Amino acid sequence: MTFRLYDTATREVRDFVPLEEGKAGVYVCGLTVQSEPHVGHVRSGVNFDVLQRWLRHLGYDVTFIRNVTDIDDKILIKAAEQGRPWYNLAYAMHRELDQAYAALNVAPPTYEPGATGHIPEMVELIGELIARGHAYPADDGSGDVYFDVRSWPSYGELTRQGLDDMEPAADADPRGKRDPRDFALWKGHKKETEPATAAWPSPWGPGRPGWHIECSAMAGKYLGPAFDIHGGGVDLRFPHHENEQAQARAAGRPFASYWMHNAWITTSGEKMSKSLGNSLTIPNVLKDYRGIELRFYLVAAHYRSHVEFSFEALDEAAVGFRRIENFLERHGVAEAGDLPQAFVDAMNDDLGTPAAVAVLFDTVRDANRSDDPQAQAAAVVAMLDVLGLNPADPAWGATAGSDARLTAAVDALVAGLLEQRNRARATKDFAAADAIRDQLKAAGIEVEDTPNGPKWSID
Repeated sequence: MTFRLYDTATREVRDFVPLEEGKAGVYVCGLTVQSEPHVGHVRSGVNFDVLQRWLRHLGYDVTFIRNVTDIDDKILIKAAEQGRPWYNLAYAMHRELDQAYAALNVAPPTYEPGATGHIPEMVELIGELIARGHAYPADDGSGDVYFDVRSWPSYGELTRQGLDDMEPAADADPRGKRDPRDFALWKGHKKETEPATAAWPSPWGPGRPGWHIECSAMAGKYLGPAFDIHGGGVDLRFPHHENEQAQARAAGRPFASYWMHNAWITTSGEKMSKSLGNSLTIPNVLKDYRGIELRFYLVAAHYRSHVEFSFEALDEAAVGFRRIENFLERHGVAEAGDLPQAFVDAMNDDLGTPAAVAVLFDTVRDANRSDDPQAQAAAVVAMLDVLGLNPADPAWGATAGSDARLTAAVDALVAGLLEQRNRARATKDFAAADAIRDQLKAAGIEVEDTPNGPKWSID
């Protein structure tokens, strides 16, 4: 079965056919490093990490680029509020993002370009757009440069919108625009409110790039004018990705062949974000859960499915993953075997990780019933490798193995006590059942009786 992916541009599941046989060029919009990364932020990193791992498993030579936006209105505002240089804030938050990715075993990209390191490429691209009649310097003396959306008849094709149905662009002062939907390619320096360090020279005066031009320029530098897959969060489809595609193609660059977008993580039905005040930073979550457990929770959901975050669901995922670790510990398998065909089919079907995880659990179950479980255990290791979840992977750190053994041992002991409690309840020996529950509670383990059997968690 050929690898097939859902292209959000055509809204169809398409066979993946790379521009160059045996190679795959992937560009993913990274984060604006303005604040601490939360669970919603890292989902994109994990989802596209699974993509690059699967492409490499299929034999592709992958060039994987994930950018960082390190200059932006929000960075300047937050830095000013905190009384620190904007570049200090961006650098510190970039380091925290790197640590969050590492904690979840997100493999480094081939290269991670930062916007501030690619100003010449952006200035060059803006100049090409002006020369082709698709951009213009504002005539109000601001130093701004705008993309002329009415000059590009295909504007709106990515998100299938008509121009007249769109809201005005909100990324710059509208006074210098020909059309309120024109978006900023270059932002003239505001001496009264912005530090001198946040400005670079350009033919239109000192300033800094607009958000959208960054990715078009950096994708072109590292992947060429045409490349295979462009990814990012679903919230970036408009205006960011729409604008990226328009300005790149208006400059004569074919740009991306496929578009992939991961869905949100929500809390109370709303996108998890700093502005909503409902974010969960990675360091706080990792106080109570291991990175491998949080990654399993994120991987188990399909990348295009919205996930309503809850600690109850994370608890269940953590307990389920500990059972897999316990299985591996019992059988002592370190080498990866062959992937089950059902797992391959699931991953080839638009990265169908829910079905792939189901195959993983089925294989563990079958191995537990087998007289010779070694082949199934080796298959489990192979599946975990693809998903970035192998506890033996050195990327999890020196303590990952001991943590895994400890949690697996606790799970086995608790499971044994719960089985004793179930037998006591079946024989109506409620005193013994209550005594076991009290014993667990004294150890800090809460037991909840559910229609599907008892569930336990650390109090």
